[in-house]
Amino acid sequence: MRIKNKKASFNYEISDAFEAGIVLAGAEVKSIKSGRVNLSDAFVKIVGGELWLVNADIPRYKSDGSLEYDSKRSRKLLVKRKELVKIDSKLKQKNLTLIPLSVYTSRGKIKVEVAFGKGRKKHEKKAREKERELDRELLCEKRKYMV
Repeated sequence: MRIKNKKASFNYEISDAFEAGIVLAGAEVKSIKSGRVNLSDAFVKIVGGELWLVNADIPRYKSDGSLEYDSKRSRKLLVKRKELVKIDSKLKQKNLTLIPLSVYTSRGKIKVEVAFGKGRKKHEKKAREKERELDRELLCEKRKYMV
């Protein structure tokens, strides 16, 4: 099971990716394993020497009885101290942001794939979309002549 952030590759130019664990409440684990996560507006930020996943929407599990539940609360990401220092220095040097690409399970544990991204401008997004469209049309034309 792998839930991807489809907006990330459109809005950002993605460079390096790494894996991080995530601290969750009990019912959130069941909700993620059932495939209910929304990463479209989410981002990762360093606060107080720790990585935090902000704005990730994990809806309440249907059988959960708790009354007070915030689906968009910030969740702590788990990485080694050495890795965190590398991430922090890279962010400061190149003016990058951290974007969650996907959430998946690995040996029973839930992991988040996080990558460095540089934001794209509107004209870059339009040019990329146009290029894709031309490639699709070219492929369709090729198929017409193939037997």
